[in-house]
Amino acid sequence: MGPHQHRTALGALNPAERHPLPPALAAQCFGLLAVGLPALLFFPSLLKQALLLAMLQGGLAALAARWMQAPPWWLAIHVGFMPLLVLVRMLELPGWIWPSGLALLLLVFWRTDRSRVPLYLSSRGAAEALLRLLPAGPCRVIDLGCGDGFVLRYLAAKRPDSRFIGIEHAPLPWLWARLAARASGNLTIHRGDFWAHSLADCDVAYAFLSPAPMPRLWAKACAEMQPDAMLVSNSFAVPGQMESQRIAVNDRAMTYFYVYRPGSVAV
Repeated sequence: MGPHQHRTALGALNPAERHPLPPALAAQCFGLLAVGLPALLFFPSLLKQALLLAMLQGGLAALAARWMQAPPWWLAIHVGFMPLLVLVRMLELPGWIWPSGLALLLLVFWRTDRSRVPLYLSSRGAAEALLRLLPAGPCRVIDLGCGDGFVLRYLAAKRPDSRFIGIEHAPLPWLWARLAARASGNLTIHRGDFWAHSLADCDVAYAFLSPAPMPRLWAKACAEMQPDAMLVSNSFAVPGQMESQRIAVNDRAMTYFYVYRPGSVAV
């Protein structure tokens, strides 16, 4: 059995379709066992070096996650999780810090484990590039997962003739975006699941998601968008589909836009 077949036998045929938490927990457990057992059995003096052991555990967990084809951002999480936990424990913080921190993370990221979309914030360069893509006449633009709503506020100020809609499911970014949008008469921010929102009346749909939901987004866009409507994806291409344009965004992240016309594709 080859390496690829062995990874497939562990669970998912396609890593992008696999829920991230089970392999993440497996990688962390592997790191704990690989470092903890030898230290406990053969090098007990190392147990006093908690930070050193945590760094070793994080490195091994990241290697295991890489072997399981985890997305790149998970590798950084694995490397830093246990060392940060040890460092925070050294601070001897009061007990209320932990539930408060968990609540704050939940309010900011909500169910990222389910949506599989981290909180990505678009740059000003991305907003400017998206502005140049808008139709010359009045149009209707939707941001699928609008975060703090910066892009929409920028567009709404530049294009008062058009209508802008943002949908965000995480409570704190949604509240921020909604409060900041009060001064914009042509901008509406909704809290909810953008999968339940029809794209049929949208001229431009903008998304800055992750690789995982792109096939599903493509199917939704093909089924609902009009032939002349645009789907603009920040950074993440639709697997197996040729974009009509690929645009380099002038920002520090060296972002690319992938522009599609899904409504013109037969389904």
